Amino acid sequence: MRPRTTARVIALMFAAPALADQVHETEQANFTVETVAEGLEFPWSIDFLPDGSKLVTERPGRLRVIDADGSLRAEPVAGLPEDLIAIRQGGLMDVRLAPDFETTRHVYFSYAQGTEEANGTALARGVLNAEMSALEDVETLFRVNFDKRAGFHFGGRILFNEDGTLFLTLGDGGRYQGEAQNPSNHLGTVVRLNLDGSIPADNPQIEDGAEGVFTFGHRNVQGIDRNPATGSVWTSEHGPRGGDEIHILHPGHNFGWPEVTYGINYDGSIITEERERPEFVQPIWYWTPSIAPAGMAFYTGGAFEHWNGDLFHAALAGMTLQRMEVHGDRVIGVEDLLTDRDQRFRDVRTGPDGFLYVLVDDIDGEVIRLVPAQ
Repeated sequence: MRPRTTARVIALMFAAPALADQVHETEQANFTVETVAEGLEFPWSIDFLPDGSKLVTERPGRLRVIDADGSLRAEPVAGLPEDLIAIRQGGLMDVRLAPDFETTRHVYFSYAQGTEEANGTALARGVLNAEMSALEDVETLFRVNFDKRAGFHFGGRILFNEDGTLFLTLGDGGRYQGEAQNPSNHLGTVVRLNLDGSIPADNPQIEDGAEGVFTFGHRNVQGIDRNPATGSVWTSEHGPRGGDEIHILHPGHNFGWPEVTYGINYDGSIITEERERPEFVQPIWYWTPSIAPAGMAFYTGGAFEHWNGDLFHAALAGMTLQRMEVHGDRVIGVEDLLTDRDQRFRDVRTGPDGFLYVLVDDIDGEVIRLVPAQ
């Protein structure tokens, strides 16, 4: 385990002034950056439609379409729930096309539901109409069973499983961190659901566990993906000041927050002196100092041959796209990309074209993509 990151990317500046013409030379691949769309307000997630269009969420509560020709539609997709609230870290979050989208046209999304005094993470799905102008027949499938104040630590990432279930990651609500050790509510958990929101019969049986709870003891899980080499499910979660962690999910297990952590409070005070205990799952990686890892994705495209199987993290505070070289279920190397841009990154996905798509987290945010340098 390497607790500190190292930046080893070299940016080679050429004569052309545009950033898209800048060639980045890295350990395994050379790439340029292209702007896909601009003028997005805090974009949070992206997914890819069969016709080449893209869906992008904006945290303030808009679902946007980038058409196949690259143009961003001015009007957002209609039909989002009326109880969606945009509050601090919460709003419209992840978006994922159902595995059977071409048949059902189901789109799943996570969002903050409620009011400033009583809110929580919810999962919903709707039917995207043929014109991609509206979601129809929208239904809320799941909501956390704990009303919290303010707007911190919502989690919100979605991952579909091959067995017809999905994972939804959640957070501890910020000021409610002690609830992460209480599996009778959904704060600080990862839940596993059937696609209709019902509870799978083979979910782990956790003593006093709330319906759907698959793992608990998390702080704020905002990255999840499946390792294509091993089939294991990896998550990343925000630590406090330091102590961001990568975990492999083990059903029914406790991941320790806040009883054990590699981080400290933002004011410098100690949360706990303990880093590990036998009853808690240890991270396979942690960051000190924190990079604030958000979306994560294993690269599975064909455009960058030497990146296949590598894990990419979009980092907020770290202002980097971090590439991790992975062997089996171990991280064996780290490289920081895009550090020259001085931007916060919210999500990263492998596109169907094999390029790597990255969301810039800003009031005037962007969708950019990494393409092989010629």
